[in-house]
Amino acid sequence: MAEPTGPSTAPMETDPSTANEALTSRDYYADSYAHFGIHEEMLKDSVRTGSYRDAILRNPQLFKGKNVLDVGCGTGILSMFAAKAGAAHVVGVDMSNIIDQAQKIIEANGFKDVITLVKGKVEEVELPVKEFDIIISEWMGYFLLYESMLDTVLLARDKYLKKDGLLFPDVCTMYMAAIEDGDYKEEKIGYWDNVYGFDYSCIKEVALREPLVDTVDLKAVVTHPFAFKRIDLRTAKKEDLDFEVPFTLKATRNDYIHAFIGWFDTEFSSSHKLLMFSTGPHARYTHWKQTVFYTRETIPVSTNDEINGTIKVAPNARNNRDLDITIQYQHTGSTGISTSETLEFQMS
Repeated sequence: MAEPTGPSTAPMETDPSTANEALTSRDYYADSYAHFGIHEEMLKDSVRTGSYRDAILRNPQLFKGKNVLDVGCGTGILSMFAAKAGAAHVVGVDMSNIIDQAQKIIEANGFKDVITLVKGKVEEVELPVKEFDIIISEWMGYFLLYESMLDTVLLARDKYLKKDGLLFPDVCTMYMAAIEDGDYKEEKIGYWDNVYGFDYSCIKEVALREPLVDTVDLKAVVTHPFAFKRIDLRTAKKEDLDFEVPFTLKATRNDYIHAFIGWFDTEFSSSHKLLMFSTGPHARYTHWKQTVFYTRETIPVSTNDEINGTIKVAPNARNNRDLDITIQYQHTGSTGISTSETLEFQMS
């Protein structure tokens, strides 16, 4: 999950009765990232943190003597990697109170003369350097775009990155597949039909609208993966984060489908040797896990059957760090049974 980039703007004197109205979605986001437990989970994610370490420290020729901007610096781990790789000056920006601990960490590790930390929003703060050679950021959220800071990274790119400057990472690709998950779907969705003898079935619709972030066993996947969205941070625009694209999933065996899943791959293509990591079910565990979208209908498939459809992803109108996701699909199997649905989800 990404780390935030700007401070709470709610004044300390706010009347408690109106405090919630004064806080923006970004303020709540920043406040949640002040808790060390979230940073502990991210730091202990060895795929995540190790990939950034390798991408930076294995490319000292790119960092030596350069000015580096760390967007959403959190505890400062990426800033310290950049300093260790030989950066002349690293500026880390974060809106959360965790930056106060980051300052102590920077000083304890001997980097206070190389790393400058700035508390505030990238959109608002005054930085001590006006142009940067490299921007580093761990901006990705669940399903890549939920609670992500990509819009902030793109703003930083346009405002501060030199022409021909580098971004670490610079490419992300979103994937989907379909899975057999009957037992867990029954436990999560079917449960509401009978709760201690009472009918709670009205909650099923609410439960179906909420994607589940969980680890998916590779053996549950019954289709080939499909890459439905590639985001190149060097050229992407904020408008590109609102999209609708087609997909085709081909079944790899005879089975039943109960859900679609999504994940993403991240690339550091500026590296001397291409470095990337995946958050898919085939890869090592990451804290991003996979995102599960349950269908209402059970879809019977045979080997090589195709499921065709579209997936629409857009920031929520009320809170742009939340996501509205619509999956429309149709399938006609070799048995002649047809299934089609339009499924609406919200990650919030």
